Amino acid sequence: MTAWLSAGLIFTFIAVAFILIRWGNVQCVGTTPVRTLTFIAILFTSGLDVGLIMFPLTEFAGYADLATSPEYSFANPLAIEFGFWGFLIWAFYFLTCFYFCVIEPKVKFFEIPLVKLINNIVIIGTCAFTAYLLLSNLPWYLPEVGDGETVVASFYLIVLLAIAVAAYSSSSLKYVRFISLATSALFLGLIAVMWAGAAMSTDDGAVGIIKNVALLGDYFGNIHQFVLPMNDYHEFYLFWWFSWSIMIGQFTSRFVGGLTTWQLLAAMLIVPSIPLGIWFSVLYYYHANGLETAGFYNLAMVFVGVTFVINSLDSLIRLYTDNLNLTVARLGKWKYILGNIVAMSVLTLLFKLNFLQIQWVGALVIGLFFSCFGYILLTKLKPVMAIKAEDKEVDFRKFELSN
Repeated sequence: MTAWLSAGLIFTFIAVAFILIRWGNVQCVGTTPVRTLTFIAILFTSGLDVGLIMFPLTEFAGYADLATSPEYSFANPLAIEFGFWGFLIWAFYFLTCFYFCVIEPKVKFFEIPLVKLINNIVIIGTCAFTAYLLLSNLPWYLPEVGDGETVVASFYLIVLLAIAVAAYSSSSLKYVRFISLATSALFLGLIAVMWAGAAMSTDDGAVGIIKNVALLGDYFGNIHQFVLPMNDYHEFYLFWWFSWSIMIGQFTSRFVGGLTTWQLLAAMLIVPSIPLGIWFSVLYYYHANGLETAGFYNLAMVFVGVTFVINSLDSLIRLYTDNLNLTVARLGKWKYILGNIVAMSVLTLLFKLNFLQIQWVGALVIGLFFSCFGYILLTKLKPVMAIKAEDKEVDFRKFELSN
């Protein structure tokens, strides 16, 4: 699996470089373009899940334990955490977003029946894994609800409610847009509240967090260390990012509103990495100074984490139901909602029982990458290479996120 993953990573970064050199000035316009701020909000909240909120405080200590994991010795734990979530890794989303916006209309690889089936299996499986992550992490963040280790009935209810809200939200793109913007605002509010809490709890809280931001320089100075898997845990993360990449690119490509390829790269790598870096710096301050998050802060993180789950699920439910023509218009609103609730709930339990593994999904996506590339080389090379930059005026008044 490591060799397969490494091959997928090398291919991805070479493909990104080729796109920038060949089509750097191509203007990217999706089928439902929105303004850049809205696009970034949709990208950020759809492209991340509850792990962003719930993982870091459980991981910093492991990255600092060099006796157990000496491979982390090249950087501080904050930089390692950022490297698993930020900047370079978003190149996966850039590649697939550009592909579905610019290349897929010429190629139509994902309209091939077998490919469409596999793609939708990937989407549905990753949706369920997102819900499973929320379920499995709730005991750590809400220990007062149980014994701090066991998943109890209340946690199942929280996840079920998140799935139900996501299924309802996915029934209309206007809800998807609203929840994306609201989730972004909630996340920024959470950062501000926890920063203020650190400032009030210690003498140098505000300054200390700014100093933590400077620690991220270790990541950029050692960015090459993150290109290939450094251990099994990093490998898990990379497979996880691959499993998301096609579906997030497919979904977000709809909303690109006339950015050039270089601008799209900046919007997808740099802009999301800024709040990520600040968020991890705040959490690292809490970890390094032994500040408690029990009570209000944990509840706030769980609440924002649930909104991330809802936002991710509604985007992906919308995507696979559109792909499979299991739409509201065809099924009716309540059949659509109930069907998705049942499907997501059952698959979430399969992840809970270790019947499914996200690494399998990621490996399948790498196979789709290589298959698509081979299909282009054999049958669609000429129309793809004929793609060139064209100026387009995007009239946003023509588009409404209402369906």
